[in-house]
Amino acid sequence: MKSFVVLAAAVAAASLVSAQADILANWTFESAASTNSIIGAGDTPAASQSGVGADFGLGTASAGHASSASVWSIPAGNGSPHSWSANTWGVGDFFQFQVSSLGFQNISVSYDQISSSTGPGIFKFGYSTDGVNFTYGSDYTVLVNASPNTWSASTPVLTTTFTENLSAIIALNNQATLFFRVFDDATTSASQANGGSTAPGIAGTDRVDNFVVSASQVPEPASLAFGLVGGFAWLLALRRKH
Repeated sequence: MKSFVVLAAAVAAASLVSAQADILANWTFESAASTNSIIGAGDTPAASQSGVGADFGLGTASAGHASSASVWSIPAGNGSPHSWSANTWGVGDFFQFQVSSLGFQNISVSYDQISSSTGPGIFKFGYSTDGVNFTYGSDYTVLVNASPNTWSASTPVLTTTFTENLSAIIALNNQATLFFRVFDDATTSASQANGGSTAPGIAGTDRVDNFVVSASQVPEPASLAFGLVGGFAWLLALRRKH
């Protein structure tokens, strides 16, 4: 019995090692891979963005607004010089992030998000394997970019981070493409969503930063078999000693 317990512990430890999370993609909006594809202040406004590369890992972000008057920019992030921002929001407008999960499982997502007082205050997070059919969670509230939650290039604000544990969604495992989207779900300003009275305005902005997609590697059959064989060999050796 003691030998069996030792073996079980060894197999469990090996499983924990194989389940360590890897970053598939991270958008910090600090490198040329991301910032060069974002139309900044002073450029021609546009309804959409595309080809925004991840700063770490492999992935491409895009965004869509109904209004072609939307202005896209890279203002201060959450403890970093840049984030991804847009104004002229309407219901259904979104930021979108695409990655591959081939060879990976246990997907999780984290990101920072904040709005100006007249920017959108109610969002939803969704995921898809085809970029068309999305599954969305419940509405969530975005804080106003004002004290004590003001974003700056120097000090991160912990209250503006959102996390999505998607490890139970096995349909996202080992997929050639995954899409994650945060979209405006109400004509409610961030001020109103947080108990204030300031109405939405076309100049109101929402910004995202540090969008990270993480996962753990799918154990290779050969590696799993090798671990089991090694475990049984260890068990036999222990039994012979006793």
